[in-house]
Amino acid sequence: MDICNISALETARMIKNRELSCEEAVNSIAREIEKKDGVYNCYTSFDKEAALKNAAEAQKLIDSGSAASPLAGVPVAIKDNICTKGQITSCGSKMLHNFKPPYDATVVKKLAAAGMVACGKVNMDEFAMGSTTETSYYGATKNPWDTQKVPGGSSGGAAAAVAARESVIALGSDTGGSIRQPCSFCGVTGLKPTYGSVSRYGLIAYASSLDQIGPIAKTAQECAAVFSVISGRDEKDGTSADPAPFSFDEVASCESLKGKRVGIPSDYFGKGINEEVASAVMQAAQTLKALGAEVEEFPMPMVKYAIPTYYIIACAEACSNLSRFDGIKYGYKSPDAHNLREVYFKSRSEGFGIEVKKRIMLGNFVLSSGYFDAYYNKALKAKGLIVRDFEEAFKKYDLLLGPVAPTTALRMGEGLSDPLAMYLGDIYTVMINIAGLPALALPCGFDKGGMPIGMQLIAKPFEERTALSAGCAYQRATDFHLKKPAGV
Repeated sequence: MDICNISALETARMIKNRELSCEEAVNSIAREIEKKDGVYNCYTSFDKEAALKNAAEAQKLIDSGSAASPLAGVPVAIKDNICTKGQITSCGSKMLHNFKPPYDATVVKKLAAAGMVACGKVNMDEFAMGSTTETSYYGATKNPWDTQKVPGGSSGGAAAAVAARESVIALGSDTGGSIRQPCSFCGVTGLKPTYGSVSRYGLIAYASSLDQIGPIAKTAQECAAVFSVISGRDEKDGTSADPAPFSFDEVASCESLKGKRVGIPSDYFGKGINEEVASAVMQAAQTLKALGAEVEEFPMPMVKYAIPTYYIIACAEACSNLSRFDGIKYGYKSPDAHNLREVYFKSRSEGFGIEVKKRIMLGNFVLSSGYFDAYYNKALKAKGLIVRDFEEAFKKYDLLLGPVAPTTALRMGEGLSDPLAMYLGDIYTVMINIAGLPALALPCGFDKGGMPIGMQLIAKPFEERTALSAGCAYQRATDFHLKKPAGV
């Protein structure tokens, strides 16, 4: 049976009712990957034998009644920077092309304990540094809506796999929009959770104060179901928080937004945003209003400082995190290195791609003597002002609504040829990571070329249920999330 064109919740129901087995579900995914991935390049690896072994373990849990998750038995693709024991976790980089972690990330363990099936590693920009999934050592991922265009990044492989029906659900990571932007470009739904609400243990770090693991699926309801599994405190993650337990049932039943106050930052709609994107998001605002919400615009002047603040902080943390990859402990070691200095120099020069090197150099520059106060300290002060802006906004509003990206998907090569434009494309997403907030990206329309347009619903810290409930209500009233690429 082909499970890729039914919902994840329906797949789980069929498995629970013995109309479908976990093994059959994995085989269905495997057939889709074999048929399509030569075109889309969503996966860096797919170990069918390992996936079937995971399926057998999940089936035991389900048959014994030990798997309480509403998604028990459902296959999940894992972004290639989330550790899976004994399977290559490369971060899309030559540096880690042969790295097999000796442990599972906490989120992977939680999926297994809930009866879900880890099933393949999906492509990404190298070390999550990029917005197009073109910087991967394994080659670019293509957007299933138009293979001449990018799927977004860095979780482009995850979003494209869900859009192309090569996976039912995927886990991605979001440092500055890396879940939400590819969801917008690929017409699927993704949640960037509150910083600390999902364990980062086993996530290979890009920028530790910004990174967050989250789900990508076809609907907000499916994202809520995955979040109910992976959220919660983890003693192995020192930044892990202990919020109130998340209730999937509370979100799934939401149909009205009566009494909810939604603010739209007017600064999001200035110079640079595509007219079709702006129109689609404002039309979504009207839908939210029809569902009972009070909607109004308000100023948020700190938007103009978002990009420089983000890239200074992210690159500073990246250069520190990536210093561990030195050709000695694990990963790539240059065969031409003959002394210690050459091991460091040649292994890093050959193992890292150009985008990673740019960010390492920028990070070292802003942290260097004489420039630390001029750049890094100022960025931290700007971060405080951005956090304050959001705090003030949430005194009045329950949710904020905005676009995910100023345009629809770029043509292949367009972002790499104009890096500054690519970085500026993150303007609506990076502020959420800087402030550590939850945000849900979901489709809200299409441009005249048929490419998806995404919006995001931003909530207060640890109020994922508010964003997900609103997303579920919106998707009950619209059908953008039901559409799929031609030929898929």
